Amino acid sequence: MNRRRFLALGIASSLATAARAEEKRMRIAVIGHTGRGNYGHGLDTMWTLMPETEIAAVADADATGLAAAQKKLGGIAGFADYRKMLAEAKPDIVAVAPRFVDEHRDMIVAAVENGARGIYVEKPFCRTPAEVDEIVAACAKRNVKLAVAHRNRHQPAVATAAALVKDGAIGRLLEIRARGKEDDRGGALDLWVLGCHVMNLVHFFAGKPVACTATLLQDGRPVTHDDVKDGAEGTGPIAGNEVHARFETERGVPAFFDSVQKAGVKSAGFGLQLIGTGGVIDLRFDAEPVAHFREGNPFQPAAGPRVWIPISSAGIGKPEPVPDAGKLVMSHVTPGRDLIAAIRGDRAPLCSAEDGRVVVEMISAAFESHRLGGARTTFPLKTRQAPFSLL
Repeated sequence: MNRRRFLALGIASSLATAARAEEKRMRIAVIGHTGRGNYGHGLDTMWTLMPETEIAAVADADATGLAAAQKKLGGIAGFADYRKMLAEAKPDIVAVAPRFVDEHRDMIVAAVENGARGIYVEKPFCRTPAEVDEIVAACAKRNVKLAVAHRNRHQPAVATAAALVKDGAIGRLLEIRARGKEDDRGGALDLWVLGCHVMNLVHFFAGKPVACTATLLQDGRPVTHDDVKDGAEGTGPIAGNEVHARFETERGVPAFFDSVQKAGVKSAGFGLQLIGTGGVIDLRFDAEPVAHFREGNPFQPAAGPRVWIPISSAGIGKPEPVPDAGKLVMSHVTPGRDLIAAIRGDRAPLCSAEDGRVVVEMISAAFESHRLGGARTTFPLKTRQAPFSLL
């Protein structure tokens, strides 16, 4: 065997070994905090549903919560200090699971600095555009793939809805109408903790935001400095139990978000509608089916009833061909696998840190517009801190 042939075989063997190593199970470390956001919407247990991963360790500052998490996740190693866990466990992926948002920035940066290849973070992403800027820069510096848990973006029917809009199924897209859950959190808190899902899909369907005008009310009157308080779930300074915001987008489609505390039937409006000249597509979060189509101009009276027809990944009125497609999204398996594919393929996840930055800026823009008396506020925001800290 000549030297050239020997080297070629050696290189091929090395590449094959590297490929096999790459396909080994990803080591997962979970960060939770019992009493301060716990473990989000299953961001601890999602990895047990994926044979391609193994949970190596869990961290929780609450001793009782830590013991419970260790037991639930199969008797794995437990740490009171997540920084110690990250240094010792050396995970490939870190799940930043607490629903409370005030610890996210520190947990994410610590994961990046300790060599994580990927991060899956509960929504909301973080509290301010300034925090997002730090996170995006840290991830970019070390090529860490970060995915935000906006799971609805992974619904197969959402991609179908986008194709239908592009193909003219609803005529010309005129506007997007969105609402939060409008439960006890209605208003500013609803915009933060649930409206983030909506803003993510507004960005997907209409492109990047260009400007925002908004008004926030407390019991029917405009929010003032005296109404500002630290929001629940670590969201920072917020105010208002009613919010009305309008976004201009790069594709020229206006998008509206409204939330009124305890308005109507609980959760009935949580989602958005794509309103066109020839029909409407309704996306209803946390429901099955997720998407429906109704033909006809919504602004013209109809002679007969207009029926809502379910949309699947196969199209309007067709059965869903992907078994358990909705369940895999709701349990975060589909988003988790997308993150793994992003790491292995060196690409951005479907809901990346940059996508998360857009969402945080959209929410902040509504508060900033109100702070400036309802003024048209353009993107990127000049104010990178929490706007209501300046009210």
